[in-house]
Amino acid sequence: MEQATLGIAVFTTVMGVLATLLALPAGIAAAWVLARRTFPGKAVAETLLAMPLVLPPVATGFLLLQLLGRNSFVGRAFDSLGVPIVFTWKAVVIAMAVMSFPLIVLTVRAGLEQVDRRYEQVAATLGAGPWRVFLTITLPLAARSVVAAAILGFARALGEFGATIVIAGGIPGQTQTLAVAIFNLTEAGRDAEANRLLLVSLALAFAAMLVANVVQRRRPIA
Repeated sequence: MEQATLGIAVFTTVMGVLATLLALPAGIAAAWVLARRTFPGKAVAETLLAMPLVLPPVATGFLLLQLLGRNSFVGRAFDSLGVPIVFTWKAVVIAMAVMSFPLIVLTVRAGLEQVDRRYEQVAATLGAGPWRVFLTITLPLAARSVVAAAILGFARALGEFGATIVIAGGIPGQTQTLAVAIFNLTEAGRDAEANRLLLVSLALAFAAMLVANVVQRRRPIA
């Protein structure tokens, strides 16, 4: 494998890991609220959280660009701190995290809804507070779904293209992921190099999905 191919693969993997770490805590929190709480506008909240799944990724990228670009309040605030986001590796992480977030929420929510709430109720009657119940009862019982969600989110991040190229571009050595590099090489007619990256992308995605399927198929502890 050529050094350039290895570099792009490593960069994409690292960005995918960071994106998963960014999206997972928020995804778990959102999944818990949707699985355990009833509130006005819940259907609207569910719809909004799922929007990145149905919107064209380029549209999601454009929305992120409007939110984080230098002409926005948020973008100017980060620029004033010397932390630009757009067209940097941070934009890659954000795009990946946003696109993988709904998948994480749906997977974790499904796991939380399968948890027998009697265990939570018993722990609460014994004096455990909400946080302790969640950390010692709910989360361990839904652990397989959380792990599967993280892996699926990572796999989705690896394949992200549309939002990434809008908000981060495809700067070689800085923001160029596997998907973006394959697109650029294909457009340039460099099919042999594109095929090498395609094989790497297939291998990473297959491995991630295989692990996620194995984790999800195991019988839950309770």
